[in-house]
Amino acid sequence: MWQTLVVERRGTVGWLVFDRPKVGNAMDAVMMAELPRAWRELDADPEVGCIVVTGTGRAFHTGLDVAALARDRESLREQSRRTRDAALRLTGWHLGVRTPVVAAVNGVCAGGGLHFVVDADVVIAARHATFVDPHVSVGQASAWEAIGLARRGAGTVAARVALIGAHERLDAERARQLGLVSEVVDGDVLTEHAQRLAEAIASNDAAANQAVKRALWRALELGLTDARAAAVASAPAADQEDS
Repeated sequence: MWQTLVVERRGTVGWLVFDRPKVGNAMDAVMMAELPRAWRELDADPEVGCIVVTGTGRAFHTGLDVAALARDRESLREQSRRTRDAALRLTGWHLGVRTPVVAAVNGVCAGGGLHFVVDADVVIAARHATFVDPHVSVGQASAWEAIGLARRGAGTVAARVALIGAHERLDAERARQLGLVSEVVDGDVLTEHAQRLAEAIASNDAAANQAVKRALWRALELGLTDARAAAVASAPAADQEDS
């Protein structure tokens, strides 16, 4: 059913696992086609209260598989068009996923892999994980990734990562200090810890979780007053009655 992903439910937790370990879980045309379907399937499952996204092997995600896409010019043109038109369909944020998302960064996260980190609701990382954005070092502009980093952390840090490129690599602890990661754990317990964290999130009322998620993301996009007004307008009816 899936060629580049592992998509499964473990109790109340849905798992979306990048599964191209021989190429650092980089995206080819097949993965780009499978990702929207995987996100929507997990988001539509009433038994799934939280989604964990992670990678197989030593890498979390290393962006585009340039070698594979060079052999598939049509897919490369389509991805370029989507990037240009701000129409990417890779992450839960891109696809309007309502279910809370936990990114469990199990190794190197590079380039386009940063989308899945900055677009997650909660991010945890293995102690050996690293973060790097090499776009500028190969003559490309990092726009979407840098903007996401700036919104989830300090703008000056995003500028440093984007402008130094391949020569700037954040380790997991530094990423935690900067606010990109909320928790660092030993690599051999990352999966177990992510499952427990996701189960705790999933144990809450689904409508309340979704309302909180909407409010938090709107707060990143709107001013304080507008974000608060939008949160009140979209809160579940029971919450409005209690306030």
